[in-house]
Amino acid sequence: MHLSTKISTLWVVVMINMVFADILSFMDPEFLTQVATGVVAGITITPMFLLLAAIFIEVGILMIYLTRALNRRASRIVNLIAVTITILFVVGGGSLKPHYILFASVEVIAMLYIAYLAWTWPED
Repeated sequence: MHLSTKISTLWVVVMINMVFADILSFMDPEFLTQVATGVVAGITITPMFLLLAAIFIEVGILMIYLTRALNRRASRIVNLIAVTITILFVVGGGSLKPHYILFASVEVIAMLYIAYLAWTWPED
């Protein structure tokens, strides 16, 4: 498997884990109650907050394509930047609920592997 395909597939793994972490969070009645009030864990959910969250999530989504579309040098740089941003988003915006810790752990491990692969990406 070509390295860009492997890295792109790892981004798919990260994004699927993000989606299911959120889906399972919505099954928690305590979380749903907070969402209904518009304040979750002390953070007021505003349109700007949702836009910023969407931008952070979009980074990973775009990396699925960009890893394959960009040349090796550009892909390495963009992947390393995207991994850093996304790990900060996952850890900084996370929960201490057991299901979230599991999903976030898988996401971080996958992204650390992405960073390793990007950093060590050999010349073609």
